[in-house]
Amino acid sequence: MRRARTIIALVAAAGLLTACGGSGDDDRKPAADGQGAAASSAPAADGQDEEREEEKGTDGGDRADTTYEVTLEVGGSGGTSVYYVLGTNRTEQVSLPWKKSDSITLNSTQRKVGTIVSVVPGPVTQSDGRLAAAPCSITVDGKKVVDDPGGAEGKHICQYTLH
Repeated sequence: MRRARTIIALVAAAGLLTACGGSGDDDRKPAADGQGAAASSAPAADGQDEEREEEKGTDGGDRADTTYEVTLEVGGSGGTSVYYVLGTNRTEQVSLPWKKSDSITLNSTQRKVGTIVSVVPGPVTQSDGRLAAAPCSITVDGKKVVDDPGGAEGKHICQYTLH
């Protein structure tokens, strides 16, 4: 009985190792049905290959790094705290209006996943004397991509995902 359990355990372990292991050569072999990498890399006759590239988010230059010029802004007057993510996470006590710019370079993998840039302005005194979130905005390569008016109606955060 003990010997049978040992043999069953060894057979099961060998089966798991065989299923999970391998030399990695399987990835380089064409599929048995002829639809391997060679077939999928051939261009489609009706222009569908361009549509597939757009769906994947690739444009032929997907291997190159892409640099974005990102500007975070917080409006208002007086002083407040600002928490922002622009390459790194930081919190600063600032005088308003405030602006921070930086270049962010993403490789192809980072662009597929996306990288978040954001700014969370602290409270400022409104014209009616109440505290509310300061207005904020994010500009990428000269184009304003997020604009929050602040106050009670605002989202109290400006956030954008670079791709």
